[in-house]
Amino acid sequence: MNNILEIKNLTKSYHTINGEVKTLENINITVYPNDFIAIVGSSGCGKSTILSLITGIISDYEGSINTYDNKIGYMLQTDCLLPWLTIWENAILGLKLTDKIDESSLNRVENLLKKYNLDDFKNKYPSSLSGGMKQRVA
Repeated sequence: MNNILEIKNLTKSYHTINGEVKTLENINITVYPNDFIAIVGSSGCGKSTILSLITGIISDYEGSINTYDNKIGYMLQTDCLLPWLTIWENAILGLKLTDKIDESSLNRVENLLKKYNLDDFKNKYPSSLSGGMKQRVA
């Protein structure tokens, strides 16, 4: 079976005022279709760093990360919704920024808002939603 994610010898260091701090050292992960994995550890151990590296948010590291052309995303700890935009405007923001708005993509967003019970809130602002609802929009 072909893997969908392969990380080999991943090492990431941060430069601080006190010198270099290794956050990750020689991490190896292989994920296959239908795998369910969890990254567990104490605060500051590098869980978010691994996810940021996999998605390309952070690009300087040693080792290799291959996603085999799979689209990988993850939910940040905070929802990062723009408070001056409606739920609908926040939901389509990525499409706007990447110039991928068309009828099909807008229908998909509409269907996702319905699927996650957010369609009644699409004209409201993030401040009117619960924390869980904000996460679902994000």
